[in-house]
Amino acid sequence: MIRDYYNRHALDEKLRGAPRPPGANHLAIGHRQAIAMVLASAGEEDAVERLLSSVTEFAVRFSAPGEWLAVSENDTPEGLQRRLDTLCSGRAHIVDQSEAHVLFRLSGPSTRRILAKGIGVDLHPTAFVAGASANALCGHISVNLARTGEDVFELLAPRSFAESLFDDLMTMGREHDLTAAFAA
Repeated sequence: MIRDYYNRHALDEKLRGAPRPPGANHLAIGHRQAIAMVLASAGEEDAVERLLSSVTEFAVRFSAPGEWLAVSENDTPEGLQRRLDTLCSGRAHIVDQSEAHVLFRLSGPSTRRILAKGIGVDLHPTAFVAGASANALCGHISVNLARTGEDVFELLAPRSFAESLFDDLMTMGREHDLTAAFAA
């Protein structure tokens, strides 16, 4: 038997219908971004970290010692992998994670209060500065949390937990009139 499989986003069912205009507090769901895991070879951790810190074309987030996540809104997954392979020149292993993770971008004046309901990380601007990232639990779901702006946070979550995280974030943001839609 031949089956046709089609690629659909993990939150297509949740965000189906006419898009609503974003509110002051908004959850934008990444639809087409490239995500790659960079795993430094043994003894190359410092060199890879220096190389990754020099780039501005894509965001790099600390994930674990010798391990980073690279996120690009402009590259294809293959393009990001080629860039990283060229940049790291054999010092790291690059693994595409684009289909394995979902990007949640939470923005607005109440983002810290919304996230504080489910994340046990100090989100004060002096403790979690712009550009910082950390692995954390949001409720029961493991995420990579990054602060990308003054009142902007991004969460990378495994695709299999996307619906649950979406429901949790919408519940956490209910009193702050959180809206949600796919990112433009």
